[in-house]
Amino acid sequence: MQLSHHLGLDHKAIDKCIGDPDADEENPVLKAEQDAQIGKGSRGDVTILPTLVINNRQYRGKLDKGAVLKALCAGFRETTEPAVCLSEDIQTNECLENNGGCWQDKAANITACKDTFRGKVCECPVVKGVKFVGDGYTHCEASGAGRCEINNGGCWKETMNGRTYSACTADGCKCPDGFKGDGIHKCEDIDECKERTACQCKECNCKNTWGSYECGCSGGLLYMKEHDTCISKSAAAQVGWNFLWVVFFGLAAVGIAAYAVYKYRIRRYMDSEIRAIMAQYMPLENQGEIPSNSHHIEM
Repeated sequence: MQLSHHLGLDHKAIDKCIGDPDADEENPVLKAEQDAQIGKGSRGDVTILPTLVINNRQYRGKLDKGAVLKALCAGFRETTEPAVCLSEDIQTNECLENNGGCWQDKAANITACKDTFRGKVCECPVVKGVKFVGDGYTHCEASGAGRCEINNGGCWKETMNGRTYSACTADGCKCPDGFKGDGIHKCEDIDECKERTACQCKECNCKNTWGSYECGCSGGLLYMKEHDTCISKSAAAQVGWNFLWVVFFGLAAVGIAAYAVYKYRIRRYMDSEIRAIMAQYMPLENQGEIPSNSHHIEM
């Protein structure tokens, strides 16, 4: 039914032509075809068996369903055939034996072997939207976003003392900070204390941890990680108070400066207002007299 649907054939017409395959009776369509070929004369009768043309090839004789289905499946391009063409009655699944010689990740149950009607192909798969890339025979590796969600991208990963570290990154397998190795099979903890890459001051005490380290100071001193040094707690407190005093005096200086600017601007504004008022009610100096209008009349 899947093949007929794919080829666009009428299901009802096919069912009528085939009839009931389980009934122990003659097919009426085939019987009518054979009866039409029986001669009415004296010479012998010749019966022409049904002929089926599939993919431009003629098939005659006993057309059982297995032979017809195989002929139909052979017309599909490899890896595009429907599931019915891959059934056990039609072909042998070559991926079941030694995974078809293709790449396989047994831990994640992922394989590059893809069964086909003609045999098999080794093709890196796409799993949960993540595409695997490689030759399909010896190597397949997850790529792109989300690669670490599938078997950790094939990279190293380990949990210890409640901490989990992974070498999987968007670009490949790389041991995280504090570890060294190939990032795929193994990442070993780096002893920062032994290699003297941390806690280098004279009074410092270094304790190595898995994937990291811890620094401390002897003699009741306080460790400052930013400067990798040890100072006394009283000195640290003094530094803290000095810093607070600097902040306080800085804020006070800013406030005084802002107040002085404010007073200066207010004073200038008041002076300009006073001048404007005086100009309205007091005569201005150096202003010429306005001549009066007079008429001289002669008698």
